[in-house]
Amino acid sequence: MSRKPLFLLLSALPLLFAPGLAMSQLQQASFTPSRGEQAFPVATRVVVYKSARKLELLRGTEVLRSYKVSLGLQPEGHKERVGDFRTPEGRYQLTRRNARSEYFLSIQVSYPRPEDIKRAKANGDDPGGAIMIHGLPNRLRHTPEYYATRDWTDGCIAVSNSDMVEIWLLTQNDTPIEILP
Repeated sequence: MSRKPLFLLLSALPLLFAPGLAMSQLQQASFTPSRGEQAFPVATRVVVYKSARKLELLRGTEVLRSYKVSLGLQPEGHKERVGDFRTPEGRYQLTRRNARSEYFLSIQVSYPRPEDIKRAKANGDDPGGAIMIHGLPNRLRHTPEYYATRDWTDGCIAVSNSDMVEIWLLTQNDTPIEILP
């Protein structure tokens, strides 16, 4: 690995200890390679396989990285309404990043789509929202093993904090995400 990508990866480590301070460094980091170096591979799409509890970052058809995920407390089926604890299914976009969320970094998924809103309203429901890919809660209520071994979110896609740093660095806003059953 060349020095620049190694430096950029190491520069992400302060996020584990001081997310607000280090985030400005990451946002200003240049990912343009020098002559003879390779830049970080940027994912062109994200695929989540709910039944396998797996998230993949892809560039074309090449799998760049694969991560274990935790989902909503009731993960089977498509999210229908607020409070159903389901993780949505379908095609969305990564839309917004939050370095200061209640969780270790978060990237918003564009749920609900217009068809999600229409379906929920037809049933007299609120479709919900604020579906994110995120790390662990900043204030743990359980042991780290708890979060690693079960579905625990309200409908989000959760990964370890170290995995979240990689996902943050290897994706951009408007990256397509497909969430499959």
